[in-house]
Amino acid sequence: MNFKATDSLIFDMDGTLWNATASYCKIWKECFARRGVEFPFTDAEIMAYMGMPIDGIFDDIVRRTGVNFNRTEFLAEISEVEDEMMPQLGGKLFDGVQEGIAQLSRHYKLFMVSNCSRYGLHNFMKFTHTERYFTDTMSYGERSVPKSENIKALIDRYGLKHAVYLGDTQSDCNETHRAGIKFAYAAYGFGSCSDYDMRVDSFAEFTEFFIKLKEK
Repeated sequence: MNFKATDSLIFDMDGTLWNATASYCKIWKECFARRGVEFPFTDAEIMAYMGMPIDGIFDDIVRRTGVNFNRTEFLAEISEVEDEMMPQLGGKLFDGVQEGIAQLSRHYKLFMVSNCSRYGLHNFMKFTHTERYFTDTMSYGERSVPKSENIKALIDRYGLKHAVYLGDTQSDCNETHRAGIKFAYAAYGFGSCSDYDMRVDSFAEFTEFFIKLKEK
């Protein structure tokens, strides 16, 4: 598939740019502890939820644990605690992300679209010192719409003609194609995908591919 006309790159966050599952697990443990309940899941179990909207995560965890938390109050507290803790806890960037983002920003408009909380993407940029590289971001926590709608909103806002989305799950792929753009599968991430438009096994490979397009 021809990517020569690509004018912008849109990134998923969790499982694509970094691994912050240990931090998310600490946040959930804190919110459960405030209610006198032990959080029973491991970091590895929480990883399976990465990429899902927060309300879907809550619903499944409640189903599995049988707790009787008020949905609205708990989700509001999760968001508050995450905003308090994530700027310090952060996550571990995947190899090549820090330098790759800087290189790609010289040739493309860069964006992030994630199903994370309202300030999740801002916390990511603050922790990784990457604010200057991204033109804009959108999250489920800000607009409560499917990822495809947030992608299309950015496309419309900035007049993007040939955007490519990099994500790590089949859901990312489905939402990207619903938005009408090409999907690059980050095979090094948390999930799997069967009908991607391109596959990369590292962020460095992704960076090299799109930098070379500009050199031809």
